[in-house]
Amino acid sequence: MPEDEYLTPSLMSNQIHSDVGFVPPDGLCWVSVLSCLLLACSYVGSLYVWRSDLPRDHPAVIKRRFTSVLIVSTLSPVFVWTWKELTGVRPGPSLLALMGIRLEGLVPAIILPLLLTMVLFLGPLIQLAMDCPWGFIDGIRVIVDPRFWSLCLSDMRWLRNQVVAPLTEELVFRACMLPMLVPCAGPSTAILTCPLFFGVAHFHHVIELLRFRQGTVSGIFLSAVFQFSYTAVFGAYCAFIFLRTGHLVGPVLCHSFCNYMGFPAVSAALEHPQRLTVLSSYLLGVLLFFLLLFPITEPLYYGAPTPPCTLAPSLGSICS
Repeated sequence: MPEDEYLTPSLMSNQIHSDVGFVPPDGLCWVSVLSCLLLACSYVGSLYVWRSDLPRDHPAVIKRRFTSVLIVSTLSPVFVWTWKELTGVRPGPSLLALMGIRLEGLVPAIILPLLLTMVLFLGPLIQLAMDCPWGFIDGIRVIVDPRFWSLCLSDMRWLRNQVVAPLTEELVFRACMLPMLVPCAGPSTAILTCPLFFGVAHFHHVIELLRFRQGTVSGIFLSAVFQFSYTAVFGAYCAFIFLRTGHLVGPVLCHSFCNYMGFPAVSAALEHPQRLTVLSSYLLGVLLFFLLLFPITEPLYYGAPTPPCTLAPSLGSICS
């Protein structure tokens, strides 16, 4: 009897990966895509289980939606576990490690991706600093003042935009979906595919804008297309960070930071009194971002190969 017949499924999986790469079972892609679609629909659908005539920014609506999305997010690892059982995929890393919840490389995962994102936003940050009436010391005093954080934590919109949305969306749309997409599509294609679920999930805002007549129909749909494009690109970036670092914390912090900054106010930069300085900082930030994108996310800093990448048919440039 051949020696491989004595190996357990997990050992077989490890041997296959070390020799010729992970071999996806038949029908894996269908199950993966349908699982991701079901997970995305569950997340968005949970926002509408509460019937209300109030707008989405009303504190009562936000509190109810906190409850529903936190339930879906808590149950989201069950989708990954069920996918694993249905497909027969037996990864070496644990389920939590596949979802980016691990200790190895945690400190650089907290610092470096956020620093990289701040480099990209160098222009908006300098523009914000120029327009801010506070001095640097005043800003530090505000940040370390417990009353400032008490006000933030009591603001439902702040909690939604800076804490709950980044945490739950990254958990569902990155940490749970990418481990299911990588084995069938490979890292590069998964990075481009995963944001489509994320972008489409944000189309639900159209329903509320139309419902409360917040603009013309054409204007609302143009805004939705722009938001889809923006969130898809941002989703691809977070997926890249997740696969390169193998950590959930990096995408969550980057997501929270980008929610705070918003889309860069390019039109305001063009009309700024110190336009040359501001526009130069915009350009410098973009150039530095692309120069540092791969060096700062080098998987060796975070424990290579990262757990999601162990499921890839081949590692490629993303995972190595």
